[in-house]
Amino acid sequence: MTTVVVVKKAGQIAIAADTLVTFGDTRLAHRYEDNTKIFKVETDDGPSYIGMAGTVAHFPVLRKAMGSMPREILRLGSKDDVFDTFTKLHPYLKDNFFLQTKEEDSDPYESSQFSVVIANASGIYGLYSYREVFEFKEFWGIGSGRSFALGAMHAAYSRAKTAREIAEAGIAAGCEFDRNSELPCDIFTLKTKEAKEAK
Repeated sequence: MTTVVVVKKAGQIAIAADTLVTFGDTRLAHRYEDNTKIFKVETDDGPSYIGMAGTVAHFPVLRKAMGSMPREILRLGSKDDVFDTFTKLHPYLKDNFFLQTKEEDSDPYESSQFSVVIANASGIYGLYSYREVFEFKEFWGIGSGRSFALGAMHAAYSRAKTAREIAEAGIAAGCEFDRNSELPCDIFTLKTKEAKEAK
């Protein structure tokens, strides 16, 4: 599947992802195709970077769907903004991209079928298939390499100086031990809102 991480430390936010795509037992490495798992969206609050895990089909769908949303609806600057945006996005994904929303008969809500992490100046967020949203204070990861990445980032967090260093440690661990993750990685950094205001 993948390893995607987000980190916040010392006025910096980082998001990183490996670049391997798998189709069953077949691996499509970065050498053969531009396998980016992070895309940028512009909102009235500034840029946000979106990283996701799930079926390969989700990547162009979510990028296209979010890119077509009016900027006044596309808001990602708080936990509630993320929830509201993805709640509005859900019926659009069903109606225009044929999203299959059923996972289990006992599902409490329709599923969006993907996991997402978001990095922007306001913080780092995670969104899961029933549109449950988390705002993380330090770091988080999604995908099949998540456990390895979380361990590495936990070990690096207190000694590393920047969010980028911690994200790189997480991705390196995911790529080292998860069979569905591979370097090189894509990594993006930005300043937190507080760091920008302090200037």
